[in-house]
Amino acid sequence: MDRFDDIPETALTWFQAGKGAALATVVETWGSAPRRTGAQLAISGAGEIAGSVSGGCVEGAVVAEALDAIETGKPMMLEYGVSDGDAFAVGLACGGTIRVLVEPVGQALPEPLLAELIAARAARTPVAYVTGMNVAPRLDRVGHEERFRMDRSGFEANGETFVAIHNPPLRLLIVGAVHIAQALVPMARLAGFDPVLIDPRAAFGNDTRFPGETILDDWPDEGVRGYGLDTRTALVLLTHDPKLDDPALIEALQSDAFYIGALGSSRTQAARVARMKAAGVTETQIARIHGPVGLDLGAAGPAEIAVSILAEMIRVLRQGA
Repeated sequence: MDRFDDIPETALTWFQAGKGAALATVVETWGSAPRRTGAQLAISGAGEIAGSVSGGCVEGAVVAEALDAIETGKPMMLEYGVSDGDAFAVGLACGGTIRVLVEPVGQALPEPLLAELIAARAARTPVAYVTGMNVAPRLDRVGHEERFRMDRSGFEANGETFVAIHNPPLRLLIVGAVHIAQALVPMARLAGFDPVLIDPRAAFGNDTRFPGETILDDWPDEGVRGYGLDTRTALVLLTHDPKLDDPALIEALQSDAFYIGALGSSRTQAARVARMKAAGVTETQIARIHGPVGLDLGAAGPAEIAVSILAEMIRVLRQGA
């Protein structure tokens, strides 16, 4: 999974500095293409680049074409694959084929539209950039729910309209800086999540146990409320203490968090459900709680439990609850 990047932002900066700029986007792949659909490369009129469309295989060729596109102001559709002699010469020898749409900023991609896209990204608002060789570019905030959920860019059924999904970066909020969290935090970071811990207990939430990590010493419900949970945020409750978990859980169940998991056995989960009902939480909200947390892998020990939690988070993210 690609981490959040500043490729569109870089392109706009170059354009506003008078250098000229273009955005190159992978719009289709076949076989063992090195980058997923939606991957981007920014190119300045001075030949500077940021990002990647092929992991280095065809960037040189794309840059050369993009410089021409910046001069003409017209979009270009490029295709590279091992069956193409020119593409093989520039190094796409991984057995795949890619199509790349190059859009010069200012004409093919209007500056105000790019600025609007960047503002949406900064505000953590999911947005779809809709474009194509014969499609007037626009931004959609609704109408692509399945693509947003799957984080999947691609062509629509007509084969002409390309939808580039710009989702906010994934976040993981962990309540309880316990031993499972010590295993979960680095695993989640490797999987593309930005983790944050909440624990008011200094003996647990400290830099010695979690060097370099962000730790909020707030009461959990206050921390959850202040942090903000959206459709790209997962919450995992690990304290095993209702005094800490329950207030945060009630707060989270009113949010758009895509995943809410709570540590504990089936008996603990049943007691938790009873407490939620007594607190006035609805059946629909209660059904959002993944408890016992994690996939049933027969996990033993903190590291394996962390694996099961991360696996369940990703399954819900990609496949739905």
